[in-house]
Amino acid sequence: MGLDRREEQQALDVIASDSWYAEGANAALARYGARVFGRFWRGRSCLELGPAEGQMTPLLLDVFERVVLVEGSAVFAEALQERFADAVVVHSLFEDFAPDEPFDTILIGNVLEHVDEPRELLAAARGWLAPGGRLLASVPNARSIHRQAAVLLGLLDDEHAFSEADVHHGHRRVYDPESLRSDVLASGLSIEFFGGYWLKPLSNAQIEESWSDELLTAFMALGERYPDIAAQLYVVATAD
Repeated sequence: MGLDRREEQQALDVIASDSWYAEGANAALARYGARVFGRFWRGRSCLELGPAEGQMTPLLLDVFERVVLVEGSAVFAEALQERFADAVVVHSLFEDFAPDEPFDTILIGNVLEHVDEPRELLAAARGWLAPGGRLLASVPNARSIHRQAAVLLGLLDDEHAFSEADVHHGHRRVYDPESLRSDVLASGLSIEFFGGYWLKPLSNAQIEESWSDELLTAFMALGERYPDIAAQLYVVATAD
C-alpha cells in the first residue's frame, strides 16, 4: 500500500507531544551515544536525521561547520528551529528529503526502528554521503539483558515483542545484532565498526529511582564490553 504521508505526519506529532526522549535515563543515553559517535565524526558537514528534542545537536554544532537537521514532526521541527539558529532545520519525512549536496557525516540515532522501510532509508542515505564520509546509526537491542529478564518474568512474550515504551514511541521493529547488520549491508553500505553501549539490567523507571549519574555512566561504558547484550547497538558504515 505504501506510506500514507498524512497519517505518518500525524503519528509523529502525537509521539512528539508526549516524548520521553529527553527525560531521565533516556537523556543520559543520548549523551553517552554522542560520546561514542564523537569518536567517528568526520569532515565539516553533518546531517542528523530525526533529532527529536535535539539531545545530540549542540555537540554537532560545536564540531561541524554545517549542520542540517531533518525532522518529521512539526512539533519537534519548530522547537529545533527556535533552539538552534545555526542549524538548517528541514521539516520533512525522510522519504521525501532530497539534499542539495553530500555530507561528510550522517547521524541516524534511534531512527531505523521507527521508519517504514529502513533499508530504503539507509540506501538513500548512502547516496547522500560525500566521498570518504561515514554513516552512524544506533538502535535499541532486543537482546538487552533487561528485555531478556522481562521475558523470563512473563512481561514480554519474547525479546522482539513491543514493550510499553516501544508502543509509546511508535516503534515498528526491535532490532538484534543480526538484523541490524543485515539491513545495513543490504543497503549497499560497508560496516567499518559494530558495537554497543549501556549494559542495562533494569527498566528505566527502576534505574531512575535510585541510580546516581556516576553509576549510570559506568553501566553505559560496560555495555561497550558486551555489545551483543547491551541496550543499544550502533554501526559505523561507509559507502566504499
